[in-house]
Amino acid sequence: MATHSPNLECRMYESRYPEVDMAVMIQVKNIADMGAYVSLLEYNNIEGMILFSELSRRRIRSVSSLIKVGRIEPVMVLRVDKEKGYIDLSKRRVSEEDIQTCEERYNKSKLVHSIMRHVAETLGIDLEELYVNIGWPLYRKYGHAFEAFKIMVNDPDSVLDPLTREVKETGPDGQEVTKVVPAVSEEIKEALIRNIRRRMTPQPLKIRADIEMKCFQFDGVLHIKDAMRKAEAAGNADCPVKIKLVAPPLYVLTTQTLDKDQGISILTQAIAACTEAIEAQKGKLVVKEPPRAVSERDDKLLTEHMLKLRSANEEISGDEDSEEEEDTGLGDADVENAVGIME
Repeated sequence: MATHSPNLECRMYESRYPEVDMAVMIQVKNIADMGAYVSLLEYNNIEGMILFSELSRRRIRSVSSLIKVGRIEPVMVLRVDKEKGYIDLSKRRVSEEDIQTCEERYNKSKLVHSIMRHVAETLGIDLEELYVNIGWPLYRKYGHAFEAFKIMVNDPDSVLDPLTREVKETGPDGQEVTKVVPAVSEEIKEALIRNIRRRMTPQPLKIRADIEMKCFQFDGVLHIKDAMRKAEAAGNADCPVKIKLVAPPLYVLTTQTLDKDQGISILTQAIAACTEAIEAQKGKLVVKEPPRAVSERDDKLLTEHMLKLRSANEEISGDEDSEEEEDTGLGDADVENAVGIME
């Protein structure tokens, strides 16, 4: 293990500079008289510039509405002067397709970089040394080191064992000789595998759909509960379906799965089963938001909304015996008895 303080600053890719006509991820650092100075996040924060004329295809009425200090976004590389270190960039010339490609690449590269940096810091190794021996060879072989890391979750030896590096040694005769040795020591290999498995083990996606369901027939509440059971019955062991009351007549259906397409398909079937059941009782179901993957932030916002609605319902006085209160009361138990607002 190295004893010196490791250098943990390094670009993500082998090339020191981006290619012209390539979309790169930047962060705005400063806005000057002629344009904005930015850092190229994938290239160890080297400086680039976006002239105001390259901000938008339309007439610029307000620079602050187009670019802000601290903002991270993709831009297009116009010119690269490697001798002087000048990089000219354009925001107006980057297409939607370029943006999507750049964001996908950057998110993968950022995860790879985070893992590599953590290993380098833990073992006291210069980050660039780790990239030279492991990271950049994997980029060359697999197109992106992220793809290699995915394989390493289950089969690290097939990825790491073929990697080699050259070292120069002095032979018995005093002559310098070059030897080919494994690029990855057991210590580095163990640390890398441990971090990759911790960071890249697939996490279940949460799929959600929002519906409105009403039934004004006699025993309408019971018909709604029966329809909800039919929706949950559409799930399986891999994609269990849950349905929760937000506030009458709004409900949410959720499932968790490693397969996004399967999760969306299961929720679609659950909505169809629920619709069939409630319409058989002359009720109505309207899909407000179709099945889609949601983030933790979406979940948090939903929970806050549900709590706010529940609190508002509790503040209403004089309607304890009303049918509306009975509907809202579905929120305190599971589907067998009623449906919980909160799990």
